Amino acid sequence: MWALQDAKNKFSAVVEAALAGTPQEVTRRGKPAVVVLATTEYRRLLADAQRSRGSFVDHLLAFPGMDEDGESERAKATPRPVEF
Repeated sequence: MWALQDAKNKFSAVVEAALAGTPQEVTRRGKPAVVVLATTEYRRLLADAQRSRGSFVDHLLAFPGMDEDGESERAKATPRPVEF
């Protein structure tokens, strides 16, 4: 892990380490700020995320409590009698 000032002073070393396959974490004011990684690794992570992400329609259809007709269990429940 690099402090921001050290990463700025030794940016070539940060890039070389990232290109060698080790993502480099950089902190700012003692807190994690960014990660420097090789473009190939970034593209691989992006492609994996896009592959594992379903469509918005799939997301909605997977909503818990929905049956095949798109009706929820709550919609089938009958209200309890209330006396005033």
